[in-house]
Amino acid sequence: MPIQSLDALLDSREVAGKRVFVRADLNVPLVSSGQIADDSRIRASLPTLQRLLSAGARIVLASHLGRPRGERNLELSLRVVSDALSIALGTTVHFVEDCIGDSVEKAVAALSNGEILLLENLRFHAAETENDPDFARALARHADIYVNDAFGTAHRAHASTAGMVEHVAIAAAGLLLQRELDALRAALEPERPFVCFLGGAKVSDKLGVLEALIERADTVGVGGAMAYTFLSARGEPVGASLVEPDRLKEARRMMTRALERGCEFMLPTDHVVSDRIEEGAEGRTVKTIGDGMIGVDIGPESTARYADAAASARTILWNGPMGVFEIDAFARGTEGLAEAVAASNARSIVGGGDSLAAVNKVGVGDRISHLSTGGGASLEFVQGLRLPGVVALDRSS
Repeated sequence: MPIQSLDALLDSREVAGKRVFVRADLNVPLVSSGQIADDSRIRASLPTLQRLLSAGARIVLASHLGRPRGERNLELSLRVVSDALSIALGTTVHFVEDCIGDSVEKAVAALSNGEILLLENLRFHAAETENDPDFARALARHADIYVNDAFGTAHRAHASTAGMVEHVAIAAAGLLLQRELDALRAALEPERPFVCFLGGAKVSDKLGVLEALIERADTVGVGGAMAYTFLSARGEPVGASLVEPDRLKEARRMMTRALERGCEFMLPTDHVVSDRIEEGAEGRTVKTIGDGMIGVDIGPESTARYADAAASARTILWNGPMGVFEIDAFARGTEGLAEAVAASNARSIVGGGDSLAAVNKVGVGDRISHLSTGGGASLEFVQGLRLPGVVALDRSS
């Protein structure tokens, strides 16, 4: 769709002195002390902010943090992010303790060219996630220009990602959002062989993307707890592993469809199992999961098979861990796949928090073609679904 890029915006008009509302994804993980555990999302937002500051824009920056569920929760205040951004940008990032209202409008009016103001957590207002029209208009009063750089929330029709955009005359995609869209189009028109790896806990979480990828991919490899629903549907013993009984029929239907289409549907042929999922628990490799045992990772044979599939690919899409990645003893399958994807000659797209953590832990992130910042958004995009935050930027409609 015809969406104006930030480069095109800056080439076509003067933004100095203009109020540019930037919707970023500053939803950083916090430790119990309230400090930032990982500043990756802050760093990802810097290129767009630096370009606009250099152009003399008056930036009004907005984001959510955590899930305050429409209530003011100071443990989820973005003030800590304003401090981190000030250091990262080398300039003061002003902060205001709300995102709408007279105090915010006064703070916006006080901005000078090349200054930035961070609004308080958007989701302190339930109206944000409800896409309330009045709240959307209140946000739009802060803006002459709207820039969405929050790919991680682009699949949400919220006031700051969709509702307010129609009330702002000029809209554009930020550098991060544009880079995500450009990279993910490779999964819509892949160079073949196209190999996909999906993991995580539940088939129901990825039912739509599985169905879409079976129609498009040459190989789909499934890992994580969701694999045990498919194995159970095939009549294999899975012990006490997580299974979604209400998804067995759909699992059988998808495996049948993959066979009809000629898509290789790979499931683990060996497993790391344990009697409990907790730090310090011991795991052992088996071919068949016995009663009372829980599948916690794909085994070495399966890891090698998935690695061979990655080596043969020209395009790879990977979302979700192959096991209980948070526990080191159950992380070898995920880490092995990360190494294989990085070693391939394919255009590789990796998304989802645990998958990104794996490639960074193994130290191969710089050898992945694209690390997606939006797990849910990237999965909806590769299904061919229209993302509300992207659609809102399309002024041709």
